[in-house]
Amino acid sequence: MSRPYYKPIADEVEIFRAAYAQRLPMMLKGPTGSGKSRFVEFMAHELGRPLIQVSCHDETSAADLIGRFLLKGGETVWQDGPVARAVRSGAILYLDEIAEAREDVVVILHSLSDHRREIFIDRTGENLKASAEFMMVVSFNPGYQKSLKELKPSTRQRFVALDFRTPHEDVETEIVQTESGVDSKMALKLVRFANKVRGLHELGLTETVSTRLLVDAGKMINAGIGPRKSCAVSVVSPLTDDLEIQETLSEYIALSF
Repeated sequence: MSRPYYKPIADEVEIFRAAYAQRLPMMLKGPTGSGKSRFVEFMAHELGRPLIQVSCHDETSAADLIGRFLLKGGETVWQDGPVARAVRSGAILYLDEIAEAREDVVVILHSLSDHRREIFIDRTGENLKASAEFMMVVSFNPGYQKSLKELKPSTRQRFVALDFRTPHEDVETEIVQTESGVDSKMALKLVRFANKVRGLHELGLTETVSTRLLVDAGKMINAGIGPRKSCAVSVVSPLTDDLEIQETLSEYIALSF
């Protein structure tokens, strides 16, 4: 597997390595598209560990994560879920958007995220202890979850936490250029357009322009679509369905390109 591209923003690589060495679980906090998933992929590669990723949602059950009995060839056999596989193999387990999962899922992970580093599989009666190489990483979006779900303090305080924010202009420009293939001038224009939109707090957007959206816009430009249309379909439309807000953002696109 080739090395995933990731541009460090601060000391997150050093912090992750230290947490891994001390067998501490990690929580990544930040808005959608801020690089959390890419960072985990990068660190798994750097540490030489397999990565098992799970995108959590409100239908994610404990059985989905731990495992279940299945009927195979006329016999009932146990099949590990992603959490059990990661614990047994010493993989890095990444639970994306953990706050979206059902409460019963979060509760069963408590014993895996403290000093016990184990999980009880009630259906088989097995008390599964994590190998030394195992690490649990979770992520969630605090801003988005304020109006929906929030992690309880009893869960949050089990993790070392890293905050992911929008990179500085020069760093974000380098990321957009590298990831999308546009030249540095166009990448800078995209970033400066995004920063203008990010300052429009009066629009009341649930999410603002992420680096991921800028990379998508850059890829569209690199594919031959004009900058204005690329920003419209890759940034504006994904952000909002409100026609008035779309018109406002289109004006900023026209001023930027």
